[in-house]
Amino acid sequence: MAEALLKDKCKQHSNIKIESAGLGALVGHGADDAAQSLMKAKGVDISEHRARQLNSNLLNEFDLVLVMETGHIDAIHQMSPSSKGRVHLLGKWSDFEIPDPYKQSQRAFEVALELIERGIDEWMERLN
Repeated sequence: MAEALLKDKCKQHSNIKIESAGLGALVGHGADDAAQSLMKAKGVDISEHRARQLNSNLLNEFDLVLVMETGHIDAIHQMSPSSKGRVHLLGKWSDFEIPDPYKQSQRAFEVALELIERGIDEWMERLN
């Protein structure tokens, strides 16, 4: 959801590369039905999304890495010490984490989406 929303917000900036990867990704799996439904209601199609695993080679391609939870920052720094200074919470500016809604209720996905949107809006304010 975050990748698709951020791409939508940045579509006028063709020089920005936005991709998604996970620390415990179910590689090759599509987005959860609940996520697809919520995003479709926003006019964003994520039906083609396929999960992939984050690795140090992928990390080296990006100047900024946004994560959902504080623990993700530590895990990424362990994987790639050179990523320090480039990895931040999506909710950094208001100091919040975004819990993973996987295998949870529809409401958990709604809450995650609300927090993702808030985090993206706060980053956009600072990056613009």
